[in-house]
Amino acid sequence: MMAMLWAQKIMYAETKEEAIALYKRVPRLLKDKVEQILIESGCEDLIKESEEQ
Repeated sequence: MMAMLWAQKIMYAETKEEAIALYKRVPRLLKDKVEQILIESGCEDLIKESEEQ
């Protein structure tokens, strides 16, 4: 449930930069689940860009 809340907050961010910053703040134990939810939602570009920075 918490992973879904994080993913929604990331997806509804105002800007792409804000979404990437939020993704970087996801707690370590939730990161895998949040990543899975973002990929299923078509937002995998946020994950890739956050890893590049």
